[in-house]
Amino acid sequence: MSVPESHRRGAPRSARFSLVIVSTSRYRALAEGREPPPDRTGEVIEELLGRAGHEVISRRVIPDDIGAVRAALVEEAARGADAVVFAGGTGISPDDITIEAVRPLLDKELPGFGEIFRFLSYQRIGSAAILTRALAGVYRGVAVFCLPGSPDAAKLAVEALIAPEVGHLLKHAKERRTQ
Repeated sequence: MSVPESHRRGAPRSARFSLVIVSTSRYRALAEGREPPPDRTGEVIEELLGRAGHEVISRRVIPDDIGAVRAALVEEAARGADAVVFAGGTGISPDDITIEAVRPLLDKELPGFGEIFRFLSYQRIGSAAILTRALAGVYRGVAVFCLPGSPDAAKLAVEALIAPEVGHLLKHAKERRTQ
């Protein structure tokens, strides 16, 4: 089943993405001049978005901090990103605050994103999918996605949901009322 082509008419075929890796340990290593482990999740997301015809205009690492997450969203939107992907900080430990930081800033939330992501995750990893938190929505016309920090989870989200639908989402997010 797919969306009728008429619904996608006028949707952009490519989008400008900002990628924000939320990881206190990676952030500290960079701040202290140490070499952090390779950012496999960021690499996967950037590669898959590029293959799908999208452009990554920014990629950065921030700590698990509500203020840092919110500032990153505001800054990346101001930079001209059409979409911002946060990877990491979506788990259930006390330090995982990405969802709590982003949700209050959203103009619209897309609950179906998290629901479908968990369903697809369940098909791959079983009952552990209940621990998965993911969020999508719109902030001032910018698509926002909050993903787990695992490369496999990021791959699933980008391939199955984000890359195929971001243009359609942006078409509607940027529409203006005609009344």
